[in-house]
Amino acid sequence: MRARKRNLHRSLLVLLALGATATALAASAALDAISSQQAASGLRAALSKGIDVAVGQLGQKNGFLGDPKVAIPLPPALEKADQMLRMVGMGGKADELKATMNHAAEDAVAQAKPVFKSALQRMTVSDAKGILTGGDGAGTAYFRRATSAQLAGKFKPIVAAQTEKLGLARQYDEYAGKAAQLGLLSAQDASLNDYVTAKALDGLFSRIADEEHQIRAHPMEQASSLIKAVFGAL
Repeated sequence: MRARKRNLHRSLLVLLALGATATALAASAALDAISSQQAASGLRAALSKGIDVAVGQLGQKNGFLGDPKVAIPLPPALEKADQMLRMVGMGGKADELKATMNHAAEDAVAQAKPVFKSALQRMTVSDAKGILTGGDGAGTAYFRRATSAQLAGKFKPIVAAQTEKLGLARQYDEYAGKAAQLGLLSAQDASLNDYVTAKALDGLFSRIADEEHQIRAHPMEQASSLIKAVFGAL
């Protein structure tokens, strides 16, 4: 009986693998019917739309703070340890700090569009085909690889300017740095500005992923005929 179950399980796995392979081959064949230039142009149009929506939503006032999905919480050390708040003189300012962190992320994200547009211009036809056949999230993953370092460099000074207004970042970093040395905090959480920058990037890529998913799932609802043709072929 056990041997029969094992064989059945193996057979199901083989069928699933064959099904996935067939789906990938069908998608590739459908795309082959579209010129490489069309495929690349359609992908750029779709990703450009996703960028515009994501940056437009998150870069406005309360774009982060008003959205529970991307709102940046206080660093774990502050959420979990009231004692730490008192030790760095932040006991009565947690709400103010949270608002400042999220508004800093909003200001930073508003500067992201040129970096993304540049990444789109650098995208090769080979990149485009790989993203199109790579499945849901492949476009977002490309942006993470191509833009994260540059975006972090742009975001951090904007975040720092906002947190500096509260006069709390330096106090937090001094105490949290010692906690990190003792293994009580992660290295990222030991710097308030690094923490906010990383969370801002996570929120931005999360929203771009949402837009990519919508385009892949509902290509025929898109206004662009090129997006319809390319993603409809998938």
